[in-house]
Amino acid sequence: MSTAEGEGSPAEPIAGRQGNYAGAVTRLVAFAADVGASWGLFTLGIAAVDFAIQLVTGHQFSLNRHQIFGLVALAVWEFVYFAYQWSLGGRTIGMAVLGIRVVRTEGTPVGPRQAVIRTLALPLSFLILGLGFIGIVLNQDRHALHDRLAGTVVVYSWDARAARLRWLANREPAATG
Repeated sequence: MSTAEGEGSPAEPIAGRQGNYAGAVTRLVAFAADVGASWGLFTLGIAAVDFAIQLVTGHQFSLNRHQIFGLVALAVWEFVYFAYQWSLGGRTIGMAVLGIRVVRTEGTPVGPRQAVIRTLALPLSFLILGLGFIGIVLNQDRHALHDRLAGTVVVYSWDARAARLRWLANREPAATG
């Protein structure tokens, strides 16, 4: 960004990133956080189901004996985890922590249709040996394959300068005496 865009003078570092395309490292860390959060929630859910079954029937339920069911349950859970969060607010837990959001290419919020398409297309980026992610590094608009198919982009959604100015405005002046 240049100083003509009102983002700051050359001596002042640019703190605001809102609306800029999110970089590869930020997106990777957010995805890793989502994998951890999703896996943790899935594990808790399976433990709750196991406890409920054991409480009602007296028998213990184990996914080791029902591997197909476990795989299907995991696939459904991952679909719900990503599609629901993207359609609801344009961000997952990991994305919210890192201050990024999924929006349509024109900048409007993502709808359920784009969220579902993006979620279904995400595995394609992995299945072609990870080549679906190469656009994040090489393209100026940082589109991955699943972004192109869904008509979405990932942008920074927080503005550090605005947050700092709000904090300064809310500070009480020091008492003099």
